[in-house]
Amino acid sequence: MRSTQQLNISLPNAMADAVKAKVASGEYATTSDVIYEGLCILIERDRSVERWLWAEVATNYDEFKPDPSKVLTLTQVRGHLAHRRRTPASKQ
Repeated sequence: MRSTQQLNISLPNAMADAVKAKVASGEYATTSDVIYEGLCILIERDRSVERWLWAEVATNYDEFKPDPSKVLTLTQVRGHLAHRRRTPASKQ
């Protein structure tokens, strides 16, 4: 049984050129190596987001679920962010 699968993919020209440039520069041996590395980074990013969701978001949700009045509304958050954009960092 093979431990790899051959895939045929299509990329926008700019991305295909970037892959080819990585190989041409010697940074990677093959186009497959470039795609493999990119997918490894994507998988790790997804895992990192999942860890953050469980460690931070779920914990905070559980903390505020009994008393939602402690939580800012979406309108309040947007207003706060808009104020921060308008106010110089030294005055925040």
